[in-house]
Amino acid sequence: MFASKDIGIDLGTANTLVYLQGKGVITREPSVVSVNKRTGKILAVGGEAKDMLGKTPGSIEAYKPLRDGVIADFEITAEMLKHFIRKARKGRKSKVVVCVPYGVTDVERRAVNDAIEQTGIRSSWLIEEPVAAAIGAGLPVSSPTGCMVVDIGGGTSEVAVISLNGIVTSTSVRVAGNKFDEAIVAYVRRKHNTLIGEASAETLKKEIGAVHPAMENKTMEVRGRNLLTGLPQTLEIDSVQVIEALEDCVFEIVESIKHTLEETPPELSSDIYERGITLTGGGAYLRGLDLLLSEQTGVPVTIADRALDCVIMGIGAVLENPEEYGSVLTNYRKQIY
Repeated sequence: MFASKDIGIDLGTANTLVYLQGKGVITREPSVVSVNKRTGKILAVGGEAKDMLGKTPGSIEAYKPLRDGVIADFEITAEMLKHFIRKARKGRKSKVVVCVPYGVTDVERRAVNDAIEQTGIRSSWLIEEPVAAAIGAGLPVSSPTGCMVVDIGGGTSEVAVISLNGIVTSTSVRVAGNKFDEAIVAYVRRKHNTLIGEASAETLKKEIGAVHPAMENKTMEVRGRNLLTGLPQTLEIDSVQVIEALEDCVFEIVESIKHTLEETPPELSSDIYERGITLTGGGAYLRGLDLLLSEQTGVPVTIADRALDCVIMGIGAVLENPEEYGSVLTNYRKQIY
């Protein structure tokens, strides 16, 4: 199915990671593109473009072409993929495996496939995000026993019970890292009449963020614009405030896990209660999330090793071991070179 130097892509709302067969992860860049609005020319992709967010003049726009795990701007996404794949291919013919959220529509699948075709690649395979995350976390997805993964990325949180290389039951909610940042921005605006940027909110989330009151209360200064005076202002935010800001978001994730557990066949439920739930994705690192989910569900919860990289490592495992994992892939449009 795959030959040497084929490519795997975790096309995420927040970050895009590229895996080159035989070499591992070779690209890890923010899913951000900056464009000259007058000429339509791409000025920067990835980290360089992210540094421009919120700082560009009127003629330049820096934005994220993916939203909630799916393509929001087809043309810009295709250009971004061309940039990443060109660096990986270096003129070689390659097949590509791309990750998509569970439950995406046929239209959304076609958009991903068409965006890949725009790069000149004519053979692409899709893998569902929770399956890739489970493989990357080292869960026994090929066995007849049930395993449960909760992958909290940038745009979506995917909850799935997996057995025999397939999803038995799953729930996907469009509440994840980006929504966490937006919730923090809204909270600071509501409580302090101060507007902060999403980059500042992301820093707060990573540095002092928590979702359980048992976590150590940390503080951090953040700068923004006072909405009453219009002047710059410095605030001190603590973990307790972040917990309050993220309360509604975390509630939605808890409810999606409970719903998935309720839909799980009894034969697999016992496996999950014995083995527990595995957290993957960047959201897994929110302090106290594993403790909170365990309290709310009554099921043991663990954070996967290298949780942030589980999806791309799962895609890589499929590329390296197609005999074992090939059945988890779907080919939207069967094509050959």
